[in-house]
Amino acid sequence: MKKKVLIVDDEPNIVMSLEYLMRKNEFEVFIARNGAEALELLSGKVPDLILLDIMMPDVDGYEICLIVKQNPRLIHTKVVFLSAKSKITDIEKGYDLGADLYITKPFSTRALLKSVNELLTD
Repeated sequence: MKKKVLIVDDEPNIVMSLEYLMRKNEFEVFIARNGAEALELLSGKVPDLILLDIMMPDVDGYEICLIVKQNPRLIHTKVVFLSAKSKITDIEKGYDLGADLYITKPFSTRALLKSVNELLTD
């Protein structure tokens, strides 16, 4: 059975490249182009992993991570932040909210895929 990945990012080019990468590697992909869309999608779907941007216009990635980590239905969902926010305080905040991994942009798609696969085989 294919692993399910939710991509949450408001940047169309990033969404497109992540979607291509994940589909090419046999993942089932869902897309949310902002935080509100992500929350709506999560009310019905349980992804194995979320690739999550932080800076979005409505609900930011930190808030989504907190909601996911507090929802018993999503207890096994892994959260990976993909963010341009690279200060230590931003990264620490991500981990404090329950992120499984924090990757700063720009990132290597090969390294991202390796990390995703490692997280999903735990």
